[in-house]
Amino acid sequence: MLSWEDYYKDEAPVKKEETKSPEPRVAEVVETESIQEEPQAHTEAVQQEATETIVTEDMNSEAMQDIENYTTMKEPTEAELEKVRKRMANALEGRVQVGQKAMINSKADLNQLVPFKYKWAWEKYLDGTANHWMPQEINMTADIALWKSEDGLTEDERTIVKRSLGFFSTADSLVANNVVLAVYKHITNPECRQYLLRQAFEEAIHTHAYQYCVESLGMDEGEIFNMYREVPCVEAKAAWGLKYTQALEDPNFETGTPEKDKLFLSNLIAFYCVLEGMFFYCGFSQILSMGRRNKMTGVSEQFQYIMRDESMHVNFGIDVINSIINENPHLWDEEMRKRASDMIVEGTELEIDYARDTMPRGVLGMNAKTMEEYLKYVCNRRLTQINLPEAYPGAENPFPWMSEIMDLRKEKNFFETRVIEYQVGGSLKFDD
Repeated sequence: MLSWEDYYKDEAPVKKEETKSPEPRVAEVVETESIQEEPQAHTEAVQQEATETIVTEDMNSEAMQDIENYTTMKEPTEAELEKVRKRMANALEGRVQVGQKAMINSKADLNQLVPFKYKWAWEKYLDGTANHWMPQEINMTADIALWKSEDGLTEDERTIVKRSLGFFSTADSLVANNVVLAVYKHITNPECRQYLLRQAFEEAIHTHAYQYCVESLGMDEGEIFNMYREVPCVEAKAAWGLKYTQALEDPNFETGTPEKDKLFLSNLIAFYCVLEGMFFYCGFSQILSMGRRNKMTGVSEQFQYIMRDESMHVNFGIDVINSIINENPHLWDEEMRKRASDMIVEGTELEIDYARDTMPRGVLGMNAKTMEEYLKYVCNRRLTQINLPEAYPGAENPFPWMSEIMDLRKEKNFFETRVIEYQVGGSLKFDD
């Protein structure tokens, strides 16, 4: 089961098996053997060697043309054989080897997906694809009735729902923009880029889900989508995330120096450890607690699937951060470690302020004090995941049910609740 507690480690590349077909889900890493020059080789041996080795050459390339011309000749000369051998050697030199791959500042051809260096990234891409969902698949009928009811929710509960939708609709847009405009460009690994493409699509789905909830419930769209400008505790979190992506949005920004690489690493820590790994947790736990009490069950189910996606985003980001540190230990000096720790603690304090603002009184079996304890627990988790000391020793998880909810599987009941036609703010139609 997927959980934010999960931590994936790099796996060694799969060795070539001569007689076994590739796995259906994960492509096999094939190690290319070097070609030994044999001037006196028999014609058939040369033909077989040529056709088996240059499998990645374009059919219109000069190398393949040489091979085709050669195979039609009955008695090729030694000069013609030598030409074929040189073409094959040049082709092999252009193939990417695992050792050439790196998370940042790699010079290897990014168009060559395999062989994998970070198999965990490819596995996360496959898992994300298998977990695909869409907001319209979730039944919102009960939520619409409850929201329209004058005594269905308390004023504090309504505030929680609106604040959650207001912040998250902006936050996922910030994350999507950062992935597309900043992170993707500077991650120089194709399998990780593959997952980033999936993550960008998931961020779009999440933004769609929040819009779908707002529209279905008939909320004031101007109020919800402008909270990041008008509500101080929401604005503070959005502004904090934005400042860590400004430098990377400069079209002239490039990694390759310790200073620039640290800026990029700071961006990853800000977005994966704090914005996705911390800023979502107060609002998520509030909405999911509401769902546990059979209130706003549709919104709660939307949040369940979103949080499952987000937990994988966090795990992926932490793996990327640790890979960069392992490959570039000079970046992880005392100054950078302190910067990272301070960033995560700053984010925690902002989220605690948000909790106090959204829960001035006890609600849904939680209050600002218990939420503060939970957020400190999450903070410690984020710090230890990138090998930093805990900021709040002894902090415990007062909401163990959160881990259970995050283990949700998509197959749960989608075939029972899938919406085939819906009307915003009105009655919904479902399969019989």
